[in-house]
Amino acid sequence: MKRIHHLNCVKISIPMNNDVIGHCLLIEEDDNLLLIDTGVGVQDVEHPNERLGAELIEAVGFQLDMERTVFHQIQKLGLEPAHVKDCVLSHLDPDHTGGLADFPHATVHVSTEELINFYSENPRYLQGHLAHHPFVKEYPASDQHWFGLEARKVDASSETEIFLIPLFGHTLGHCGVAIRWEEKWILYVGDAYYLRAELEDEQHPAGELAASRADDNTRRLESMVKIKKLINEHPEIEVFGYHDREEFSKYTVKSQLV
Repeated sequence: MKRIHHLNCVKISIPMNNDVIGHCLLIEEDDNLLLIDTGVGVQDVEHPNERLGAELIEAVGFQLDMERTVFHQIQKLGLEPAHVKDCVLSHLDPDHTGGLADFPHATVHVSTEELINFYSENPRYLQGHLAHHPFVKEYPASDQHWFGLEARKVDASSETEIFLIPLFGHTLGHCGVAIRWEEKWILYVGDAYYLRAELEDEQHPAGELAASRADDNTRRLESMVKIKKLINEHPEIEVFGYHDREEFSKYTVKSQLV
């Protein structure tokens, strides 16, 4: 059995949008499971002040819900969370890493630049989300390419072909994740944009928010140009991000929590 599940593992409420989502992917290959980003975790919900902090919860607008954690959604699918062997991360912001502790034996896959940024005392990160000391595979710069973009092949237990695609700017090591699925390619762009509408509207309010939260906004804008070029030249590639509800709504997998 080989399936891909689209799961909403975050709920954020902010003034401009009270229904910001977190679009994670679960790749199922028989008894082997692989996650792409992990959303908010069980421990975040059980111990919010210790794990996230009241200030961050209020600033971000986290709406904590145990049923939304990827751990519980995996159980609802009739799958075993202990079978998650790998977690491939676009970057290490808290709304992407919270679930890591729920899969303590899973290997974490992330770009070298992002790992360096994480340990650089950048205040955007929560060191506690890696306090369980998972095995981390880091991926440095590569001379491989995927549709003209730098590609770093992920060495995971999954048979699915996966690459980290550098789309720096939101964070200094932020990557998209390219997935070869059946006879097509998927590019999950993480937080390279918050809403797809930003690609066409440079003045979109979501873009202004993204600019304010970017570690390097110049590189963030360069990454968006790369995404737009890819979409225009290769419409056959399925492209979506982490926070766009409209993109997520296109996936009608019964297992998803809306």
